[in-house]
Amino acid sequence: MTDTPHFPLSAVVGADDLKLALCLTAIDPKIGGVLIEGPRGMAKSTLARGLADLLASGQFVTLPLGATEERLVGTLDLDAALSSGRAQFSPGVLAKADGGVLYVDEVNLLPDHLVDLLLDVAASGTNLIERDGISHRHSAKFVLIGTMNPEEGELRPQLLDRFGLNVALSGQNAPTERGQIIRRRLDFDSDPRAFCAQWEGEQHILRLRCENARERLADIPLDDAALALITERCFAAGVDGLRADLVWLRAARAHAAWRGADAIAQQDIDAVAEFALRHRRREQSSSGAEPPAPSPAGAESNCDAGQGQWGEMPATAQVTGARREVPSWPPLAKKP
Repeated sequence: MTDTPHFPLSAVVGADDLKLALCLTAIDPKIGGVLIEGPRGMAKSTLARGLADLLASGQFVTLPLGATEERLVGTLDLDAALSSGRAQFSPGVLAKADGGVLYVDEVNLLPDHLVDLLLDVAASGTNLIERDGISHRHSAKFVLIGTMNPEEGELRPQLLDRFGLNVALSGQNAPTERGQIIRRRLDFDSDPRAFCAQWEGEQHILRLRCENARERLADIPLDDAALALITERCFAAGVDGLRADLVWLRAARAHAAWRGADAIAQQDIDAVAEFALRHRRREQSSSGAEPPAPSPAGAESNCDAGQGQWGEMPATAQVTGARREVPSWPPLAKKP
């Protein structure tokens, strides 16, 4: 955890799709990060910072706009290497983000080569620096969160595709919800530590749920039946390449772990479909638009809407073996 209080993710009003996508990426960073689209003033950075508190390190690092390649990857002191025979490495943003969250605001305004480099490291989990025959390698495993305002420019399709999940935020909220958002923000600004203490119970439950999901993730198979459903729907959506299939399958498995399940079900596939397809789906495809998936018997309506059962757990869900039981998620509406 960091010393500076972050607005708790559990206290965020609405934005259920984005909260779910962030938690899924924290459960399995191999999904490839989240790209958040939306206008200014939508609390994108607040949500990203809140996610950092769910990770073991609590590390939150921001890549400043206008950063150079050396600032991103770090530097090697060649003079020191020649004199002592050892490469002296000065860490960059990627090294500092290891184990935490790397937040890139207005990623669409970064030079393409920096975005490409950033996504390479995010996918591999390793940063390799080479200068004049001298190299240095270090771990760079982080949850990548990028934001962009489409009105200020788009990402090239090749770079857009490399973000695992994509969520769009609407700038319109109902008056009651807007008032609740502002009231919680004012309470936090007035006394951040007291506000965080007020929400610590809900935040602890959310942290525990993510931890248990990470523990059980490897035990959930990436089975052929789920893959067949996903590949058919990717084909129907006319996506280019195969990254959508892989990301969708990983996200569905993370959602199954999030639910406390032991296998991927259709409700998991449906819950993350839009996250994986939104930035990859062709407007016109020879196969036509992707048809809506049929609702599986017994599936919750909020899963069908892509909400992923945010804010609740089945009363009977338990973690087997040495894992802890995941408590039910309290409705946010019960808090003042």
